[in-house]
Amino acid sequence: MTPAEFRGLALGLMDAHEEEHMGHPDFRLHGKIFATLGYPDDEWAMIKLPPVEQAKYVEAYPGIFVPAKGKWGLQDSTIVRLSAAPEDAVMAALNAAWFALSAPRSRKTTKPY
Repeated sequence: MTPAEFRGLALGLMDAHEEEHMGHPDFRLHGKIFATLGYPDDEWAMIKLPPVEQAKYVEAYPGIFVPAKGKWGLQDSTIVRLSAAPEDAVMAALNAAWFALSAPRSRKTTKPY
């Protein structure tokens, strides 16, 4: 997969748009980043995956999907080696990241007594 192909997949998601953050192109939904190109270098991209999804991709694609170093990796940043990444896996991971931002958050409600 090339950076251009990654960009095309990310921008193909509904309401996704491209901006730039810290010198890297990023892809956002409702102002929130779900993916970035060029991190940590041009051979990689980053996809923000919920912990369960991150573990699934890291296990299924070792050396291709890798938690980012330090706290970033613990907080859902998953880096992807583009040249080795299967398109269908990247598309599924981008969908998971997009969905995590688009899904409605449950609200805690209290019942009046």
